[in-house]
Parts: sequence; C-alpha cells; structure tokens
Amino acid sequence: MSIITATADKPPHRRAAASVPARRAGAVRRRAAALLITTGLVHAGLAMPLAAQEDTPDLADRVAALEATLAKILARLEDQDAKLSVQEIQIVEQASRLVQTEQKVEETEERVIQVANSTPFIQERPEEAGGFQMGDTNVQIHGYVKLDTIFSNFSDGVLGSSNIGRDFYIPGLVPVAAEDIDSDWVNDFNPRETRLLIDTDTPIGDHKVSTRIELDFQVTGGGDERISNSFVPRMRQAYIRFDDWLLGQAWSTFQDVSALPDNLDFIGPTEGTVFERQPMIRYTKGPWELALEQAETTVTTRDGGRILSGSDPVPDAVVRYTSRGDWGHVRLAGILRNLNIEENMVMGAAEDSALAYGLTLSGKLKVGRKGSDFRFMGTVGEGLGRYVGLNLVNSAGLRDDGTLDPITSYSGFASYRHMWEEKWRSNLTFGYFKADNPVRLTTMGVTDESWSVHANLIYSLASRLDVGVEYTISERTLENGLSGSLNRVQFSTKFSF
Repeated sequence: MSIITATADKPPHRRAAASVPARRAGAVRRRAAALLITTGLVHAGLAMPLAAQEDTPDLADRVAALEATLAKILARLEDQDAKLSVQEIQIVEQASRLVQTEQKVEETEERVIQVANSTPFIQERPEEAGGFQMGDTNVQIHGYVKLDTIFSNFSDGVLGSSNIGRDFYIPGLVPVAAEDIDSDWVNDFNPRETRLLIDTDTPIGDHKVSTRIELDFQVTGGGDERISNSFVPRMRQAYIRFDDWLLGQAWSTFQDVSALPDNLDFIGPTEGTVFERQPMIRYTKGPWELALEQAETTVTTRDGGRILSGSDPVPDAVVRYTSRGDWGHVRLAGILRNLNIEENMVMGAAEDSALAYGLTLSGKLKVGRKGSDFRFMGTVGEGLGRYVGLNLVNSAGLRDDGTLDPITSYSGFASYRHMWEEKWRSNLTFGYFKADNPVRLTTMGVTDESWSVHANLIYSLASRLDVGVEYTISERTLENGLSGSLNRVQFSTKFSF
C-alpha cells in the first residue's frame, strides 16, 4: 500500500520532490474539511424537509458515520507526520459523492416546494368525486332511465291515451261523474320519467360556484302511440349556486324533497304533497333558508273555471328551518304570498290583492338499524293554491264585488319504508287533502276532498338497478258529494347512473 507523507517543515529541495503527493494531500485535506462542514449542515437539514426524510430513511445515519470518519482523517492531516492510506482517500472521495447526492436531493425538494407554493389553487375535491374535468371545472352527468308499465281502472270514465293522468297520479284528473261508468282496465308503457342531470363545480378564488341542469320528458308533447312514441325533453331545474346563494329554477323552498316517499309513481301521495319548482333567489345560512320565489295567482271563477292572474308584482317569500341528526331530519317552512288580480281580467273582477300564507312541517325519521324510515308532511294555509296537490284547488275565489277570497286547505301524507333485507324493501303510503271552498263563489263542482293509498314491493337486482310493483287506490270527492276513484297497478324498472 502506498503512503503519502505531508510534512510542512521539510527543506525546499525535498518539497519539490514531493510536490504531487503534497498537493494531493492538501486537496484531500481541503476536501475533507469542506465535507465535514457540509455534511454537518446537510445532516442538520435532514430533520427539516419531511419528504426527503421519509424517502431516504438511512441517509442521515450514513452521513453521521462519514462525519466521524472525516473528522479523524482531518485530525491526522493536521498532524505534520500524518499519512493517508489509499482506503482513507477513497473514503473522502466517497463522502464527496454522497454529499453531492444529498445536496441534489435537497435542491430537488426545494424546487418541488417552490413549484407547489407558486401553483394557484385549483380545487379541493375528494378522490371519490366522479365526473370529468373541463379546465378547472368538474362536470358530472347522472340521472336514471325508467320504464313504467301501468294498468289503470277509472270508475267514472277512461282518460284519453295522451292524458298525463295516465302517466302518473294526478288527483285533480280523476274523473267524477253523476253515475259510475263501467270501464275496462287500460295499459300504458311509459318511459317519460327518465331523467338527465348535468352538474358542474368550479372554484373561483375563495368562492365555490356550482350549477345544475335537469331534464326529463314528463308533461310534454311529442309523437303519439301510432308510430314514434317520441317525447320532447323539458327543463326541470336550472340554477347557479354561489357560496350560500342559489339563483335559478329549483324546488320551492316551501317543499321538502328529502321527505318524498319511495314510490314507483312519479310523486305518490300527490294530494298531500307540497310540490313546486320555480325560479327563485335563495340564501342559506346554517339551518336557515330565506327565498324570494316566482309568484302566480290562480283564481276560481264563478262558473268553476280557473284563471291565471299573470300580474303578480310581489314575489312569494319563504323561510325554512331544518334540524338534522343521526335520527334523520325535520323541516318547518312558512310562506307569505300576495295574491293579485287585475280589473276586468275576468268578467266581474276588480283590481285587488289579498294576503295568503301557509305552514308545512315535514321530515324523514330513521326506524331501526336496517335502513327503514318514516316520512311525513303536514301543510295548512290560506291561499296556497298551486303549491299543494298539483294545484288541486286554486288560491282564491271571486267575491260578488270582484275581490279575492283566499281558499283554506289542509293536506299531508305519511309513509313507512320497511327494509326486509339488503335487496328487498316495501313502502306503505297514505295521502290526504281537504279544502274549505267558498262554494257560493266557486260552484259545487270543485274538489272538496281527496285521498290515496299506495303499497309497493321493490327488489334491487343489482347495484342501482331496481324492479318493483305498486298498487294505488285513490278517490276524489267534489263539493256536491259526487266522487270518482282510481285503481292502478304499476310495474317499474329503473337504473340509476
């Protein structure tokens, strides 16, 4: 093994002879000293960058061991007669390479941190969020495809094949005649409830903006049953959410969509349900919601007909409070309306306005541990009109002087959903409506009372794929005491995506 001697006090002529080894020893001394300082700094820095520390768990130990070795080598170099072995020189060179590697790791980490700090915030989104990205906007497309096979029997005459009362239960369309009319069962295949929703979610600075567009094919024109059976899509909802604000068309704040029963029929206990979608401006703060919504006054004429005012200058005002817990939720909502009619809108009408109001209490309560629940809604008010039962009665009648007389109504439903097991469930639902019509102003041919009972059995063939059967019986009674009934059996297949 060759030895390099480093002596500072040798005669000049001896120095010249040993110039190469001396220079190498000096270089080693300088490198060792620099490495000792550098490794100390680098080693101290290992505790700071967490990412590098986790990625190279043994690097700190290796640097610490090299520090000790380098310290010994440097001490020997300081000794005038110290000699370095080739192995020791290799240790110094190895330490140099190791330190360079560590410095590169640290520099890379610093660059990553700088890039992360300089990158603008895009969006906080859980990994399970679906959809796809369009720029910084997340887009989700979802909905369901549904086929209803419906067998209906009306006691007082069959509705026409294009009548929407054959697509889903509308109590105001149940025929009522002076005497029962024998009629056969009629059958309809109906995919019109099929629904498409497009949701977007976009961060803008510190704000969150989301939108929803919802379409289906209910209550629209199209082809008949002869050839195409085509249906025109319609807009159900179209709104923007900006932080705590909602602007656009959505479910009325007076309605509790979360409490709607798990029925195969489009609505179910329609007569007992607050059911309304309309344009609005809504503000939400915690459990409280305040909204100004589209106003529309419906009036019963002296001959029992219906007119739409179309001249409402004041929006409907709604306030709602929601209480939630592990047990479910309960909602209480109140509405204040300004009914309005213009002079000569109908013969005998005067320019007039009247105050209307209502309260609704609804909720969904968990029952047991298997997913069973109880859903309910109770509503009372004066001049509610179109908000309840798909406008089963109007907001007001016309007095002799042409002014408005708001109509009082009471309605509600109760529904129990029982989970037999993971894939089987049943629902039993009862709906009721009662109106206090000013019959002297509305005639005796308007609806006084309506009720319905619904029972179903639903089986989940696979995830998001349900098949079921439902039986409905309902009755509508007029102020004159006449009534008509509906018996219906419905088979449905529905796949949600």
